[in-house]
Amino acid sequence: MIAGLHAVGANDAQAASGLLALCLLVGLICIILPWYFKMPISFAWSTPGAALLVAAGSTTNNFAAAVGAFLVCGVLIVLTGLWPALGRAITRIPKPIASAMLAGILFPICLTPVTAAVEQPALALPVIAVWLILLRLAPRWAVPAAMVVAALGIALTAGTAWLTSPASQPALVFTAPVFDPLVIVSLGLPLFIVTMAGQNVPGFVVMSTFGYRPPPQPILIGSGIVTAVGSVFGAHAINLAAITAALMASPEAHPEKSKRWVATVTSGVAYLVLGLGAGFAAALVAASPPILIVAVAGLALLGALVTSLTGALDDPHHRITAIAVFLVTASGIALLGIGSAFWGLVVGGIIMFWLNIGRPKPDLHPDAHPDRSESPSPA
Repeated sequence: MIAGLHAVGANDAQAASGLLALCLLVGLICIILPWYFKMPISFAWSTPGAALLVAAGSTTNNFAAAVGAFLVCGVLIVLTGLWPALGRAITRIPKPIASAMLAGILFPICLTPVTAAVEQPALALPVIAVWLILLRLAPRWAVPAAMVVAALGIALTAGTAWLTSPASQPALVFTAPVFDPLVIVSLGLPLFIVTMAGQNVPGFVVMSTFGYRPPPQPILIGSGIVTAVGSVFGAHAINLAAITAALMASPEAHPEKSKRWVATVTSGVAYLVLGLGAGFAAALVAASPPILIVAVAGLALLGALVTSLTGALDDPHHRITAIAVFLVTASGIALLGIGSAFWGLVVGGIIMFWLNIGRPKPDLHPDAHPDRSESPSPA
């Protein structure tokens, strides 16, 4: 995130302000909407949007113009929420495709503990060992303990230089937006597209995978408003979470589906606390090998990967479609500035349409066709 803001012209103070604004606004919306709807609706800043910023260094080095593009992105997200037909279309995704796309998103992340164990054995192996031991003895504490061990390892190996870095004490810095048409077209519109296609669509998919159907309108309007508000402080885009949503909407958060929203509210409080020390957190993460941070997330998401793969392959009539979606999403390809999650949905929709056009819907009633759970009918 810091690298992306620097790429579009932010100085150290503006970049730290952007991270602080993101933490505070994500924390507030993670508390308000889940508490109101009693669903684990989780939010995050746009990860593909941050990647877009890193690649947008040639677009502008005028941070005020980039802020104007952030503001336009927020307004577009609000307009999407005000158009109910578009909001409904985003959430109407068949379960096999939804589960396969989620599995494709999670798969590369769940591979990172293996890679980290080879590339950074001194840091990664203790994290994996603690996670594995507690997975047997106290499963609910396995991931938090792994996170603590990772943080201690980073602090011990990085020394104390990160504590005195200029960005370690951030404050909100207001930047008046400049609306440059070229920057809006080259940065603002792509940021809106990748945020919708790479975060909001997968976010709704994750929720539906675990049996939740949150109303799209207040979610999109709310995230668009906080994006617009945060833009003048350097925040690029806030949206539904996808990866972390799989943690809080899954049975690992709570065995009872009706109580998992508490995990999301708790995460909102944690975001607010993290925001107060966003500079220290950014400095610590910057001092660590990036693969170690992702490896801890990979350990946390193994259960969600199993659930999504099971859901993707549960219906034998859609297994080829599901595998295609999984492969395209897991490939990590990016076309036209849009990530693989979106293209996985496109490929899945095309294959499902082609394989089912003109054919009667299969009767999966177990009493009528007891053998169909094993092999699809040639008809």
